[in-house]
Amino acid sequence: MSPNSENINTLLEWCLEGRQSAQMEVYNRYYKAMYNISLRIVKHSAEAEDIMQESFLKAFTKLHTFKGEVTFGAWLKRIVINNSIYHYRKQQQRNETSIEDKLYKVEDNDGIVSDHESTKRKAQKVMETMSRLKDNYRVSLTLHLIEGYDYEEISEIMDISYANCRTMISRAKESLRKKMITA
Repeated sequence: MSPNSENINTLLEWCLEGRQSAQMEVYNRYYKAMYNISLRIVKHSAEAEDIMQESFLKAFTKLHTFKGEVTFGAWLKRIVINNSIYHYRKQQQRNETSIEDKLYKVEDNDGIVSDHESTKRKAQKVMETMSRLKDNYRVSLTLHLIEGYDYEEISEIMDISYANCRTMISRAKESLRKKMITA
């Protein structure tokens, strides 16, 4: 049976045995989502790509520590988020300025806009507005609203207290609302 048709647990067993085809299949199943997670945090395509690659390397070398208490995807996601935040903080310490984000415009086809296009346009506006928030607001909202982490998990990831996390996310939401109104 080919690795493509195998479930993730079998693939992980094969990865532990050193089968490169299984590692490639796991990579192919998860790389897009992991890249997007990293990109939303570090806001730079090449850096997100590097972080994603490093995260997969770390996951494969530490696979023996994966206990299956959560899904593999959730375990890998945590590695990617931790690496992304680490790189983001390192970049901030060096006071590097990030390259401007490219804004992708949804084209209007002769004024006729479907519900899907309208929803897509609204989501794009929210994402563009989020990218203009203060960095700690942007990261906390991304983790909460997009990645689905709860306050406790975010406070642990960002190394802040639970109360600070709740306050920061509340303020981030309010800041996002204000920017959406003026945008």
